[in-house]
Amino acid sequence: MGHPTQELRLRQQMTLAPRLQQSVKLLQMSALEFTTAVEHALATNPFLEDGDEQDTEPAPAAIGQYCSNPNETAEPAPERTATAASDSDADDAPPDAPTYSGDYPTQSSTGGDGKDLGQWASASVSMRERLSLDLGNYHLEPRDRLLAEYIIDALDDDGYLRTPLTSLCDTGRPEFSPAPDEGEWMAALRLVQQLDAPGLGARDLTECLSLQLAAARDVEPDIRDLALRVVHEHLDRLGKNDCVGLRRLLECSDDALRDACALIRSLDPKPGGRYSADAPVYVVPDVFVDKWHSRWRVLPNRHAMPQARLHRTYADLFRRSRLDDRSPMAQELQEARWLVRNVEQRYTTIQRVAEAIVKRQQTFFEYGEVALRPLMLREVADDLDMHESTVSRATVGKYMVTPRGVFEFRHFFSRELATESGGSCSAAAVRALIKEMVDAEDPAMPLSDVTLTQQLAASGILLARRTVSKYRGQLRVPPAELRRQH
Repeated sequence: MGHPTQELRLRQQMTLAPRLQQSVKLLQMSALEFTTAVEHALATNPFLEDGDEQDTEPAPAAIGQYCSNPNETAEPAPERTATAASDSDADDAPPDAPTYSGDYPTQSSTGGDGKDLGQWASASVSMRERLSLDLGNYHLEPRDRLLAEYIIDALDDDGYLRTPLTSLCDTGRPEFSPAPDEGEWMAALRLVQQLDAPGLGARDLTECLSLQLAAARDVEPDIRDLALRVVHEHLDRLGKNDCVGLRRLLECSDDALRDACALIRSLDPKPGGRYSADAPVYVVPDVFVDKWHSRWRVLPNRHAMPQARLHRTYADLFRRSRLDDRSPMAQELQEARWLVRNVEQRYTTIQRVAEAIVKRQQTFFEYGEVALRPLMLREVADDLDMHESTVSRATVGKYMVTPRGVFEFRHFFSRELATESGGSCSAAAVRALIKEMVDAEDPAMPLSDVTLTQQLAASGILLARRTVSKYRGQLRVPPAELRRQH
């Protein structure tokens, strides 16, 4: 076994109770996955019913909270839905204030089933966003997660890591004390290479093809081993289609060589190319963000997802029948209760995380991308008194509809970059500044990466030229020589 610093500390949680396992599983699902899971439970468990049916019980309190003032809290009203604002006039309550009634999701005041296509939204998910989503499914130490995020951020559009690992970040930062060694970087790289499509995170073509061969399924081991030999030792001959030379060097049959070469040619030499910014991924938003009475608020999108509640009639009949508590029916009743509680817990957790994000990123909602502040998962976790892994699961694959567009929760988490004045700004804000500079440039004299670096420095943001080049590439902005218009 390798030295501890050469292994990521992927500490799997201890065995959880079934209800907690279900709670964690539901929380990390996307809205579409969650919808499928709940609809399956509704179809198979007799003790569950669709909460879309008219619910005559009053809704005790609102969980939607205005986010501009963290000191204001919800005051539940006994017979009506209360808003989270401290406005004294009840008639000022927003028409679609979200409600919470313990185990039973309730209807809002709007009619209809709320499941029309108008509540579906599209958002482009880039390669880096996709990998960050997958990374969120791992329980990692903050230091290990940050190393992996640096690697993801450095990948080019083809999915390759062209930058040396030790040059990816400023190791003088406090979270890197002591500085990460080569073993830690390699462990982080191996993790990134396991995320999503095989071949991503490779440092050259040989490694890219090798990763894909290692992940190949339903391939004869002998053919895969032969293909690996070709990739590692004779890739140049394969490019020249030198079958005679390959067969002589590998000492294999014509059939085996033909199968191995066909396998290699079926691989993707540019695995990052499958992520197109023009290919929309359709998502169901988890929350809506809008402004109400000069305050930013968060409303859950419950009507786009199935509602589940306990079927009280069946539950009462079962209790009166006095059947054995260990019977299959008793187990189904217990599972129904768990599901209802865990579904509501999922809504509440996502709601709270969304509110914490909006509270900390209000300048973004007011002024746009350039005002996005640095934000780490641990900050939200500390605010909500949650574990960082819980916040991570509540941000992976979750989307909010805002006046500025549809954004994944993870969009609002960006690492910190130092400024000359001793302050900080986010990497996303720097990318927005670069975009503004490029949009305002003279087409006949476009700004080079050196000039962009100098202009950022004049604004107090000190970055290396290669970092500016990387951010420009992430924005899909061509180099200056390709932008010049004569």
